[in-house]
Amino acid sequence: MIVWLYAGLGLLILLLAGDSLVKGAVNLSLRVGVPALIVSLTIVAFGTSAPELLIAVNAVLGDKPGLALGNVVGSNTANILLVLGVPAILSVLHTSQCNTRKTFGFMMLATVVFIALAFRGAYDIWAAAVLLALLTYVLVDAFRDAKSHRRAARDGAKARQVDLEEEIEGVDPDMPWWQIIVFLLLGLVGLPLGADLLVRNASIIAANYGVSDAVIGLTLVALGTSLPELATTVMAAIRKQADVALGNVIGSNMFNLLAIIGIAALIGPIPVAPEFLRFDLWVMLAASLILVPFVMFRHDIGRVWGVLLSASYLVYIYVVLI
Repeated sequence: MIVWLYAGLGLLILLLAGDSLVKGAVNLSLRVGVPALIVSLTIVAFGTSAPELLIAVNAVLGDKPGLALGNVVGSNTANILLVLGVPAILSVLHTSQCNTRKTFGFMMLATVVFIALAFRGAYDIWAAAVLLALLTYVLVDAFRDAKSHRRAARDGAKARQVDLEEEIEGVDPDMPWWQIIVFLLLGLVGLPLGADLLVRNASIIAANYGVSDAVIGLTLVALGTSLPELATTVMAAIRKQADVALGNVIGSNMFNLLAIIGIAALIGPIPVAPEFLRFDLWVMLAASLILVPFVMFRHDIGRVWGVLLSASYLVYIYVVLI
């Protein structure tokens, strides 16, 4: 019974930390003149990917590299199907208002490169160099966009920022810096803490039922480490922040592929099991392509799509478990 209570506590911490991180990130974007989308692609994405990083490093050090790969692949699939699906059921995600084409292109490039490297048989130090180099390019590009946006704001192009302040519930453009920092710290610390608490105890529950490590990595651990993204995206949807929601998913997926496996592969090689090449990597790619109509053609993610995405994830879990 105690492990169930700890798992529930972990979930509660995740929800509170997700709300705190969204508040801090959005207010930070207003204070420094950076779009909320860029903030979500960096600060929010890194914070919500922290559990995957912790698990991947521990898995490689513990001689269970398959758990690290399964966690990332499973998390990326869950991020799109579940993390966008569930919030869309609760509140329509107005992604038609988000300009995420370039960042989505980066995510697809990262996905294709990641799959191509998998056919080498393992993610080693050379694969890590490629992944981390691509990550560096993405971050530099985001920094350039931020500088460009601040320059435009100084020239008087602040209409969108004003609209943002008027549309978002609870946003305070004059929020003190210390309060913004507290929100960000609570989110960045609470998310990995809650995820670790939940995953550790959920893994104990799964082990008691004789579930293998491979299945745990692709399902239970992947789902558990996707809960920070889910918590953040649910809160962003409730606050009508579709750009934070979509940016969080795209950014987290890029961080998972480029940073998590890139860093973990520096510690030790991560072999690619045949089942990943046959099934799981392609499911991850298909899930990524599902975003095309919402990103490239600016369609909103309505409740019907939310149900379809969530149902697709349940089908994937069923196939993996049988």
